[in-house]
Order: sequence, then structure tokens, then C-alpha cells
Amino acid sequence: MSLDIRDVLVQDKFITTADKDRILGIASNLGQSFIKVALNFGFISRKNYERSLINAGYPLQQIREEEFDRELLDKIELKFAYEHLALPLRIENGKVVTLMADPTDELFIDFIRFTFDMEPQIIVASDLDITWLSHKLLGDKYVKSAVYELLNRDPANSAIITFTANQLLFIFISIGLIIIGLFINFKIVSIVLNVLMSSFFLIAIVFKLFLALVGSRFELFQAVTREEVRKVKNEDLPVYTIHLPVYKEDKLIKKLIWNLQSLDYPREKLDIKLIIEEDDDKTLNAVRDLDFPAVFEVIVVPFHMPKTKPKACNYGLHFSRGKYLTIYDAEDIPDTDQLKKVVALFAKLPSNYICVQSALNYFNRGENFLTRMFTLEYSYWFDYMLPGLDTMDIPIPLGGTSNHFKMANLLELGAWDPFNVTEDADLGLRAYSKGYKVAIVNSTTYEEANNDFFNWIRQRSRWIKGYMQTYLVHMRNPVKLWKKVGWKGFLGFNFFIGATPLTFLAYPLLLSVFLFYVAFDLRFIRELFPDWVLFISIFNLMVGNILMIYVNMMAVFKRRYYELILFAIANPIYWLMHSAAAYKGLWQLIVNPFYWEKTNHGLSKVNNPTNVVK
Repeated sequence: MSLDIRDVLVQDKFITTADKDRILGIASNLGQSFIKVALNFGFISRKNYERSLINAGYPLQQIREEEFDRELLDKIELKFAYEHLALPLRIENGKVVTLMADPTDELFIDFIRFTFDMEPQIIVASDLDITWLSHKLLGDKYVKSAVYELLNRDPANSAIITFTANQLLFIFISIGLIIIGLFINFKIVSIVLNVLMSSFFLIAIVFKLFLALVGSRFELFQAVTREEVRKVKNEDLPVYTIHLPVYKEDKLIKKLIWNLQSLDYPREKLDIKLIIEEDDDKTLNAVRDLDFPAVFEVIVVPFHMPKTKPKACNYGLHFSRGKYLTIYDAEDIPDTDQLKKVVALFAKLPSNYICVQSALNYFNRGENFLTRMFTLEYSYWFDYMLPGLDTMDIPIPLGGTSNHFKMANLLELGAWDPFNVTEDADLGLRAYSKGYKVAIVNSTTYEEANNDFFNWIRQRSRWIKGYMQTYLVHMRNPVKLWKKVGWKGFLGFNFFIGATPLTFLAYPLLLSVFLFYVAFDLRFIRELFPDWVLFISIFNLMVGNILMIYVNMMAVFKRRYYELILFAIANPIYWLMHSAAAYKGLWQLIVNPFYWEKTNHGLSKVNNPTNVVK
């Protein structure tokens, strides 16, 4: 005769009697099964859970290929199946064949009896296999909502259409006029294009310098003191959702769990979702093979295009229950008190603040040239550019991780655009246009700076492509955007979001003219362009590079990364890398706009912020 799995867990000394009572209490409050709480709140490991099932007389079975009856499945809601790790499949021999990870879940057994007027024929299976099958068979309406919710509610802000008819008309007319002009008078048109391009390049750089200088006078961080954190009472804390969207990150799962366990927040008030794609067996099996307790629930996103991080997070929202929500990447190491700081900060901010961004830093900044340049870039971004944008009341493009949202306001905005590959930059502008504000808290999340050239190109081309998408979406109606965000917001958006990809695209063209004129002394360049044109172009290029080197040098001071100051001189090389990524992003924008270029993580040999070079 099979034994009660809860008692077996106690007998096997995998949990204590006090743990059992605590699990039962949490399960009752959340409406979840005992096993789900035990597994997802860090009470037992999956290996020990499987051992106890076998000891209790419940050997696990493989169930992915089990037959199912669609009419029968229509009688159960995915959320109920998900909360109880159970799923009825079909009727056989007068019984309902039912998958259960917790065969002692009387509530679900009673549901089967009441709904079908039959006894269940229980097949005990892994919680992960049941989760995978439940989402695959019942998740259709949720994944369609994740993909189309923003499009249905606010089609003007959806990136599902890359170029509108008017935008295509403008682009082709402009290209046509340039080609015709080159045929009519090649020299004059070439001169005009050169002057315009070099002048635009310099103006865009000067604008960034202006923002950095404005930002240097202010601190954007909203300080939450240690005393304020100590005053936060655990019993008063709200439920906090953490999304962990991953794809083929099996090598980082153990590190991820370690980082999450260090968070100073009551375990039962954490709602952590590890969001996995349906075809990602690598990550699912890494979770299955864990030999120590996890502190997250697994959500499996059914297959649906586009296959992007924002779509996965939108899907996870349907199963999230927090008052606040944040997203961490697989390799992120947040400060232990970050969640409490955010709660304390939201309590004293005006109600129109709907997002708190944590500062980002890198635990491997001294690893190689790329990581040093990455660190310089993010340092001036957080220490100078963001304060400048905030001071000038210009829309702030959010970063891709450690954004802490008020859940209700996030849902009101339509959440993330699944068709935009820099979804948080887009969300920041949509929030700004509705009068919402973003704060930066004095808490740091350590990330892995990209240390591989080709991996960096993949990541940066996606970011730049996303900036292009965001610009195209919000410039569909320039007059409407002007009215919504004001003239400062409009100009800031154009010179920041719009100009950033354009400067990267223009840079190698200007550099080529410079090299042909100065280094190679090619005659046709001198014949084509008068000296005054070449002087203007070279002046703009050189001053622009000097200014960007200066901005990068500024970046070291607030964080005292003095060992990086000489690397600022290498900014022209770093910009060429950006140009390569920009042209790749532009090509993908045309032929494959929604493709999510995956960044591989876990490449660094440095894995702890305490190992950072001070």
C-alpha cells in the first residue's frame, strides 16, 4: 500500500515536522499543492523528492507521449493544473487517467470526481514533465495573449509592422531623389551628403556630451539608507515577482539558484518564475538534475512566434502574483537587500513613479579589452547620461535587467512588446508618454560583461536593431509624438534613440573619407571634394571622436575606475565594432526584424563580484 508522501519526506529526514506544517500553511494560502510549495520554495531538492516518491510506492513514469482527449482537457483551466501539478488526460476503463506530481493532493482528486463523476487513475510523474505538458496542451490562449495583447490594445505602439507605408514611401522617395541627383550632378550631391552626414555626426556627439555634462552635476540615484532597510518589517512586505527568462542556460542554473538564495526577502513572499521555452530541454533537464533545493517555479512557454524574451515575460505575467515585478538575467548577481530597498523607495516616491531601475555593474570588468570598454560605456550611461536625461525631462530607455515595476501599472501599459528586441527601451518611452516616471535606486546588480567578440556583435546588433524598431514605431506620427512628450522629449528621443544607430552607420563612411584623403592621398577624393568640404568632414570626425573619448574618460571618476582611463582612447576602435553591429542590425531589421539574437552567458572565468579588480 502506498504511503503519504508528506509523511515519507519527514521519515526520510528530507524535511522536518515544522517544515511540513509550514509547507501546508503556504500551500493553503496560495491554493497550491504540497509538493509544488515544497519544491519551489526551497524546502526539498528534486532528487530527494523523487527518492521519497519511490519510497512511498510511487515510481515516476514518462508521460510526454501519453495520449490525451482534447474535449476532456477543455474542462480544466491551465492555472489550476499548474498550481496543483496535475492534469487529466483521457478516460480509460471507466476512470480518468490523471497525471499527478503529488498523489496525496485530495483537492485535485475531488476535482476529478466532481467534474467527471469518475475515480482518477493516477499516473505519478515528475512535476517538470507535468508542467511542460500542461503548458503545451493548455497554454494556447495565454501565449496568444502574450503575443497579441499590446497589438490589440494599442496597435500604434506595436512593432509587428516594421515599416509603415508612409515610412517606406519617405525612404524610397529620399533614396530615389539622391540617386537622381547623383546622376544629374554627382559632385554637388556628394558634397551636400558629406557635409550633412559629418555635421549630423558631430551634432549627435555634442548632444551626448551636453547630456553627460548636465548629468555630471546631479545624482540620479534615490538613496535608501541601511536604517530605512532595517525598518522594513518582513510581515509588511508585499509579494514580489521575479522573472528569470532563460534559453539554453543549463550551465548557469546552479549559479542562478545560489544568487537568488542570497536575497534578503521572506521566502514565502517571493514569486520567482524560471521561464523556459518549450523546446529548451537542456535547461529543463538541468533543473531536473538539481541535487539541492530550488527557489523558483518553472513556467514553460508554448511554441509561438516570435521567439523573444518579451513574449516569454508576457506569458509569465499570467501566472505572476506579485505587487512588484523585476527581471533578472541568468548571470545576474543583485545586492542582497535590493528588493527591500525598492519596496522602501516606492513607499516614499510619488504615485506616478512606476519603475525603479537598479544600477548595473560588471564583475569581470578587468578581464579583457571588451569587458573594459563595456564597463566604461555603462559607467557613463548610469553616472552621466541617465541623470542628464532625467534632468532634461527626456524619455529614459530602460535597461534590459533589474527594472522593478509596479505590476498594476505594467499591465496597464500593455507590458512588453513581443516584436521589439529592445523591449525595455520601448516600454520606457511608452511609460513616459503617459506621464509616468522612472527612479534609480542606490543598489547594484552585477552582470557579466561580454568578453567574446562574436558574442558581443550578436548582442549589440540586437540592441541597435531594437533602437531602430523603437524609433520607427514611435515616429509613425511625429506630430502626435510631439504633443505627447513635448518638444524636449521629442528632440531628445530623435537625437538619442534615433541618432544613435545613425551615427554608428555613418561613422565608417566618414572614416573612409578621412583615410582616403589623409592616409592614402587618393587623387579622386581631392577632385571630388573641395578642400573646405574635406576640412569640415575631418574636423567633425576628429572633434566627434575626441569628445567621445572625453566622455569615456569622464566615466571613470564617479566609480574610481582609474585603471580604465587609458582605454577611453580606444573608443574609435570600439565605435567601429558598433558600426559592424549596426549594419548587421540594419540588415536583420529588413529581412528578419523579430529575430532574437541570443547572447551566450557564462563565458567569463570571473564569477563573483568579490573577485572584481578594485
